[in-house]
Amino acid sequence: MTVSDDPGHRARALTVLGSTGSIGINTLAVAADLGIPVFAVTAHSKVAELARQARACRAQVAVIADETAYAHLKEALSGSGIRAAAGQEALSEVAAHPDTGAVVTAIVGGAGLPATLAAVRAGKRVCIANKEPLVMAGDLIMAEAATSGARILPIDSEHSAIFQCLEGHAPDEVERILLTSSGGPFRCVQDLSGVTRDQALVHPTWSMGPKITIDSATLMNKSLEIIEARWLFAVPVERIAVVIHPQSVVHSMVCYRDGSVMAQLGRPDMRVPIQYALTWPRHLPGPVTAPDFAALGSLTFENPDTRRFPSLDMAYAAARAGGVAPAVMNAANEMAVSAFLAGRSTFVDIFRTIETALAEVRNVLRPTLADILAADADVRARLTVR
Repeated sequence: MTVSDDPGHRARALTVLGSTGSIGINTLAVAADLGIPVFAVTAHSKVAELARQARACRAQVAVIADETAYAHLKEALSGSGIRAAAGQEALSEVAAHPDTGAVVTAIVGGAGLPATLAAVRAGKRVCIANKEPLVMAGDLIMAEAATSGARILPIDSEHSAIFQCLEGHAPDEVERILLTSSGGPFRCVQDLSGVTRDQALVHPTWSMGPKITIDSATLMNKSLEIIEARWLFAVPVERIAVVIHPQSVVHSMVCYRDGSVMAQLGRPDMRVPIQYALTWPRHLPGPVTAPDFAALGSLTFENPDTRRFPSLDMAYAAARAGGVAPAVMNAANEMAVSAFLAGRSTFVDIFRTIETALAEVRNVLRPTLADILAADADVRARLTVR
């Protein structure tokens, strides 16, 4: 029996927001293996790849976020029967469409927030792979999910691990959550001032897109995950910690008040958490095998160095400040990473840029979506001028 034959599975048809990235590509492969039909695929500007994907998975709709590319997409889909659409409103439309059962949100950065919120408000199974929506608007998203009945399931390997370790347990049983991190490519490098773009783009364990790879190198990915975990699991940030685990086999852990620790282990392969988000609550056969523990030899753990990687302390500070501070941190990071990748700034400038933005941008407590988007735009405007 395929997943699509299971009456208890809500993914009547799948919409993949950000289908041309690494998560999106893996999601379509997993969906094909499971027999889950695809309703819509979306991309920012990769018209040819999006059209090829839409034809291959027999999607009903293909959406390009860049409205100037609409004519090219329509031409690329000519004769296929697949509807072309463009723009942010079209992204939200397919995310909330009645024919969509599950939505995988894999748009890099804050650009995915409106469509993610649309899916939540429509009561979908929302499989979140991008950290930014919950970082920017976690309070708002979780409140909307409680109202609409949307099921939010994490795809990020660490949060998928925590989700699995928490199943069947009450929140008041939890002592703390341990997010594991590979440590990135500079775990043992003491002086980060001379780090180059090419060095930062080589991750020791995972294969990811450039922005996420840089986030891993600065440990900003863990910073975002701290805030994301705070909202997903309703645990104060003071009870969420990061531990360095270079082998990337233990994906995260939950420490319980009786002294026991539950961990989720597996190969560093994103197809595993993607599949579980789509098939939850069932663990179905998939393409990835369990680790060979005898061959692994040993698993090691160490504390992060917050002096070399101050992004972790910035995340705790932003989370405690609340309001739009996490959105400010996220926007500053996106702009700083973009500048570094373009050769306009140094690796350590990423930390300085985020720290400056958090100090300069006025915080707004209990923000609306408009407040969050305004803070995001404010940061981007300030850093564009500079």
